[in-house]
Amino acid sequence: MKSTEVALDNLINLISRMPGLGPKSAKRIALHLIKNKENLMKPLADTLEQVYKNVIRCNICGNLKSINFECNCDSQDFDQICVVENIADMWAMESTNIYKGHYHILGGTLSAIRGSDPESLLINSLIERVKKNNVKEVIIATSATIEGQTTAHYINDSLKSINVKITKLAHGLPVGSEIEYLDDGTLFSAFKYRNSIREK
Repeated sequence: MKSTEVALDNLINLISRMPGLGPKSAKRIALHLIKNKENLMKPLADTLEQVYKNVIRCNICGNLKSINFECNCDSQDFDQICVVENIADMWAMESTNIYKGHYHILGGTLSAIRGSDPESLLINSLIERVKKNNVKEVIIATSATIEGQTTAHYINDSLKSINVKITKLAHGLPVGSEIEYLDDGTLFSAFKYRNSIREK
């Protein structure tokens, strides 16, 4: 196989690994990139390189940050913190404009199948943030999947020794749904009418 074919196959294979993209979509994207080398492929390659070098995950709050600067997640006191599974969930929350407080991004859910345990998530960091900032309410916004609810219960148990109110999303959140795929109206309702798990 020629080196050109190998390079193209590698590109298609990498693109197809992205969420929601299969081999056919990957081929179309690869061809579109090749047709637009100067105004799309090169800028994309340069941007990917910059992101690869400079953007990392904060080991305190789980959000993205520049490798050259400290994250501002603990720079000031706050009384609410919303716990989500991933950054896409946080972006979905932000799009509703119903909550503008601090977030804590776990980086996934508890799952024996995927080998995701409490140590691999930022649950210990969450506990420390709640203690340090005298947080009054922890809003658990994990998905309505088995893994999401298992994670929510674990977080609730982990915070039992701390005097803090704990709430979770409720109305409008369909069973088995994932936060990032909900429409704004459903998410707004789920957040606004959240249920209390434990009063402070």
